[in-house]
Amino acid sequence: MPDIDLILGADPGRRRAIRTEPTQRRSTQRLDALLDAAAELVDEIGFDRLTTQMVAERAGASIGTVYRYFPDRVAILHGLRDRCVERFRARVAARIDEIRPETWWDLIVAALDASVDLYRDEPGFGVVHGDDRELSADGGEPEFAARMANLIISEFGEPADAETLRFRLGIALELGETLVHRAFSRNPEGDARYLSEARVVVREYLATHLEHASHPKAA
Repeated sequence: MPDIDLILGADPGRRRAIRTEPTQRRSTQRLDALLDAAAELVDEIGFDRLTTQMVAERAGASIGTVYRYFPDRVAILHGLRDRCVERFRARVAARIDEIRPETWWDLIVAALDASVDLYRDEPGFGVVHGDDRELSADGGEPEFAARMANLIISEFGEPADAETLRFRLGIALELGETLVHRAFSRNPEGDARYLSEARVVVREYLATHLEHASHPKAA
């Protein structure tokens, strides 16, 4: 069974966007309400126009409550992005646990399918995950590619060059994510042509680099 803990967990060195970490259930619910409001708003107007006052009004909270957790609008967006990342990884881990992958491609499909699902049913995901240049200095999430590479290595063996595997997997996932984002930019339910091509492009790119990884390692 794949070690899904390789997908989950906090990123080392990632700075938390939240000013005050909630310690009680009520505080957690209040924080979730603020992020839910922000997610709805960015879907409606994009993140460029989001303000702390808008978030307060949509959540039915005071502006002081917003500032208790977030010093400014950018911190809200980082908080929303962090939540999207966490939910994406949780969805990938759950899908992997469900399908019990037999090949490296099964793991990649789990990630692509999780992204498609969240574009459809996670408010704000398409905006902060697909249009997050303002939110991410590195322009993407290379940490996730590294996690997926580590899972492939764990399940199918160490390649000749593990660092190259991580690099190429990062490229492949970015290509796939770009096509998935385009699919939902063209159609709210996802343009099937782009979603299909996302799989084709990612598989063809990776196939030549993962020929060694066909079946799980023997226990």
